[in-house]
Amino acid sequence: MALRISLRELEVFVAIAHHGTVTAASTHIGLTQSAASQALAALEGGLAAPLFDRVGRRLLLNGEGQLLLPRARAMLDDAQDMQQLFAGDAGIHLRLGASTTIGNYLLPARLADFHHRHPSAAVELIVANTADIVEAVSAFSVDAGYIEGPSHHPELVLTPWRRDDMCVFAAADHPLAGRRITLDALRQAQWVLRESGSGTREEAERLLLPHLGSLDSVMELGDSEAIKQLVAAGMGISCLSRHVVAEWLAQNILVELHSPLPPLSRILFRIHHKDKAPGRGMTLFAAMDAGDAPVPPAAH
Repeated sequence: MALRISLRELEVFVAIAHHGTVTAASTHIGLTQSAASQALAALEGGLAAPLFDRVGRRLLLNGEGQLLLPRARAMLDDAQDMQQLFAGDAGIHLRLGASTTIGNYLLPARLADFHHRHPSAAVELIVANTADIVEAVSAFSVDAGYIEGPSHHPELVLTPWRRDDMCVFAAADHPLAGRRITLDALRQAQWVLRESGSGTREEAERLLLPHLGSLDSVMELGDSEAIKQLVAAGMGISCLSRHVVAEWLAQNILVELHSPLPPLSRILFRIHHKDKAPGRGMTLFAAMDAGDAPVPPAAH
């Protein structure tokens, strides 16, 4: 059957979906507004379906457009990989998403190593909470995601990536610091935790609630650095990755609390879409993990 759509039409469609207007999309991809409008009309004609709702000058994806968008992105990615198959490092593109702890503390050194090995590669990193990274991977917006808790999205493949130790901590002058405390004292303390939807929040509750039953008072913040600052100022206690607080623990700005809790750890995961073949960039980046010790699946 003859093809009724072209890569150029898909490129225009994806650009309009991202920018919201034909004018902005045409500028981004280097076409005239007329050419972009014609490409969109040809695509909608070839598919025999409108892809956008027209609201004033803005174009908003309708149901058919939302269905097409991830597939269009995947096809354009595959075409780009094909075009740059023999282009050396300059043809390597790597787009990653990571939840905040991983993106801020674990991936930077690894991305620096990747850049050292492939200095001409184009690298993008999106940092957001776990729910947003799952959405980005499912929409083909990134090649892979690194998240702090398991995902049960039916279209994503979940692979254990790292073991991460968690730490319950307080300011050095907090009333609970410097002594052995009870689980009841932890239960009644003022906790400062990440927001709902955060992998760190979900994992903290998974690890703590079987021992504490409930947390009496919880303040939510959307950023681990803000939690560190607030706890250091004496406002409650928290549970974060040891990577986040290691420097301040060493400086005695924060201290780990001593309690009957067992050692707390979680598994960090890499996710990718089951229908997305890894490009050169992702293949090379994932190969850097080959020398690391295997991580057993986490018990949930």
